[in-house]
Amino acid sequence: MTVTVRRATTTDATGLADLAEVTFPLACPPGSAPEAIADYIATHLTAERFGDYLADAGRILTVAEDDAGLCGYTMLLTADTADEDVAAALGIRPTIELSKVYVLPGSHGLGVAAPLMQATLDAARSTGAAGIWLGVNQRNPRALRFYEKSGFSIVGEKTFSLGPELHHDFVMERAL
Repeated sequence: MTVTVRRATTTDATGLADLAEVTFPLACPPGSAPEAIADYIATHLTAERFGDYLADAGRILTVAEDDAGLCGYTMLLTADTADEDVAAALGIRPTIELSKVYVLPGSHGLGVAAPLMQATLDAARSTGAAGIWLGVNQRNPRALRFYEKSGFSIVGEKTFSLGPELHHDFVMERAL
């Protein structure tokens, strides 16, 4: 399998929405309400929303694709965090947020995630940021292992709202 990693373009909006619809539920904690997951997808992960994200100069989206099409994506946010818990936990400035990292389940373990992460870290460096941070659900051991392998360390905690549910995330950070 050949994997290509590149910066996303506006023509990727529909493919990104399709990818997000499959991958977002995988990152949700066990027991998350299916209707809350569906509402989040319908509100934040549609083709229209991805079109907005791709047009936003404060976001950088990177995609991985194989012979079958898009198989992973990331999203960086350049704006400072408004979350007080995150701001207090971070020790490296200036920083950038790694908002989304998703790979199709059929592509797990096939060499997609590492080059996608590397390209994302390179894109983050190109902004002049000295550090990068992310939030990951505390009950997602697969993601935690991947982020630790990618050089991130836990520096704090924050909450994530999924509909009426509050979930607990670790804040992880690494130097660029």
